[in-house]
Amino acid sequence: MRWEPDRSAPALPYAQPESLWTAVSRGARNHCPCCGEGAVFAGYLKVVPACTACGAPLGRLRADDAPPYFTIFIAGHLLVPPVLWIERAYMPPMWLHMVVWLPLFAIACILLLRPIKGATLGWMVKLGFTGAEHGGGHGGVQGQDRDGGAPPPGR
Repeated sequence: MRWEPDRSAPALPYAQPESLWTAVSRGARNHCPCCGEGAVFAGYLKVVPACTACGAPLGRLRADDAPPYFTIFIAGHLLVPPVLWIERAYMPPMWLHMVVWLPLFAIACILLLRPIKGATLGWMVKLGFTGAEHGGGHGGVQGQDRDGGAPPPGR
């Protein structure tokens, strides 16, 4: 008899949401993507260690650079067409563009970043990420190695 590896997916530490849309919309509204009851954020962008209602380990998920990328992408697509239209129709001086559009871009990015980060975390939950993909599955403190000790010198 030939040996076959176990190809079954490991059990997730949380109940997966019903659909991608459910997970993304819950995350965007600062609700736990898994249960829809607990909060995702403890501050403006700081993710809670775990959901207070269902215990899903949301703090171990790392969205990294995806939310800022999506935020800039969406804000650019919302605001660049009016910038180009106003430039073509009225040709205002450059200082006026800077006075009007730079604050609008900054405000749009600040308002969009939190819901987009929550939606990204919901997307990651639906895809089955656990946080262990990058060494975060041991619950260690940043700056320590996987065994819980101090990192070796020069690291």
